[in-house]
Amino acid sequence: MSTHVDPVDTTTRKPEPDNPRWLAVIVLAAALALDTSSVAVVNAALPVIGRELNIGSTGLQWAMTSYAVTFAGFLLFGGRAADVLGRRRVFTIGVGLFTAATVVAAVAPAAEVLMVARALQGVGAALSGPASLALLTELFPEGPRRNRALAVYTSVGASSFSAGVVIGGVLTDLFSWRAVFVFNLLIGAAVLLAVRSVLPAGRRKPEKLDVGGAAAVTGGLLLAVLGLSQASHSSWTDPLTVAPLVLAAVLLVGFVRWERRVANPLLQLGIFRIPAVSAATVAAVAFFTAVLAVLFFAPLYLQGLLGYTPMQSGLAILPMGVTVVVSSNIAGRVMARTGQRPLLITGLLLIAAGVGLWAVTPLDGAYWPHVFPAVFVMSIGQGVAFAGLTAASLTGVPQHEHGVAGGLNVTAQQLGGSVGVAALVTLAATVSTSGEPADVLAGYHAAYLAAIAVIGVGIAVIAVLLRGARRS
Repeated sequence: MSTHVDPVDTTTRKPEPDNPRWLAVIVLAAALALDTSSVAVVNAALPVIGRELNIGSTGLQWAMTSYAVTFAGFLLFGGRAADVLGRRRVFTIGVGLFTAATVVAAVAPAAEVLMVARALQGVGAALSGPASLALLTELFPEGPRRNRALAVYTSVGASSFSAGVVIGGVLTDLFSWRAVFVFNLLIGAAVLLAVRSVLPAGRRKPEKLDVGGAAAVTGGLLLAVLGLSQASHSSWTDPLTVAPLVLAAVLLVGFVRWERRVANPLLQLGIFRIPAVSAATVAAVAFFTAVLAVLFFAPLYLQGLLGYTPMQSGLAILPMGVTVVVSSNIAGRVMARTGQRPLLITGLLLIAAGVGLWAVTPLDGAYWPHVFPAVFVMSIGQGVAFAGLTAASLTGVPQHEHGVAGGLNVTAQQLGGSVGVAALVTLAATVSTSGEPADVLAGYHAAYLAAIAVIGVGIAVIAVLLRGARRS
């Protein structure tokens, strides 16, 4: 996941035993699993949460997007804070905040409390995520051992996303949706207990943090999602829809102007002049808009229309994790020969094909002929595209700016997972006017078709940006 990675001077560092370093990899990977899985861990439990806390389908998307919005909004700030305040310190604060918010989520008596807790989890993840990757590269200088450590770290990230859906379904079915957060609490507590013994302390730098930029981008994203959500149950001309969207635009434009003028910006805007970085950013938005939309609607379809239990709907997504890990590893080897452009375009095309299969699922659908092919095809695309966009996000970027570039890409991912998904949920609600099963399914299908259109636009932009690329 994300973040600021500076070159580390290893010339005066004494050799350290490998075992403590690999224990550190386990701790950092566990924190990454918390951050990544929490985007989707509540998805299989959404129908149950909706019934118990009396939340409608449009309100339910906030259980996911409240996390994604604050995660996206504070990621760049988290990377900067890790470099200025010390990586271990910020990592500890982030995991601690995430764990405390998890306690609140586990005992939430009402929807509003749950949404606030999810938002605080997102802030915690945005602080710990950038620091975790920076700590990993600090522990392992460039070379084969760093590559092995990164392979473990990224494999955990790739698989924990879909694993979160499965775990959420199993725990909800066996216990309750609150057990999902208890599970996260146990992992968070274990990570906190291990921090001091396995992670280097780090240093502080006498630099200022761009609090204004963080506030502007986070506020803009929150207001955009709020406006889109309001449109789903009122109208596009309703003042409660228009006002948040206008304010969101003002804040996001203000963020860009602020970043051009502030001494220590969260984001160096000149990075967008690098074609590969711009292509990776576009790919990340399209990728996560489509994939998270499917993971939002899939449990509602499987449980609400096909009668699956939460456990069954979680297990239905299980092949995704395995397929993503395998396809991303194969894609990483292929990329050395083909470059990033073919992987980005091929991966997004496969995701679009998988979403297209979801768009033809019937009311009386069965798992093997209708659900599994959609999961499998989309998962191959995820692994292929993710390998390409991860590499592209750093191509042509100076080493000392790798953290900013990585943070930008994860921000783009969460932008798709928050604003993009909110827009598709609004579209589905607009189409589903009667609440009849066939009408509800038509809304899901409309959202899937819109997601395919987003991917199509993304592919076209990527093809233009990388039109001269061959092996980059």
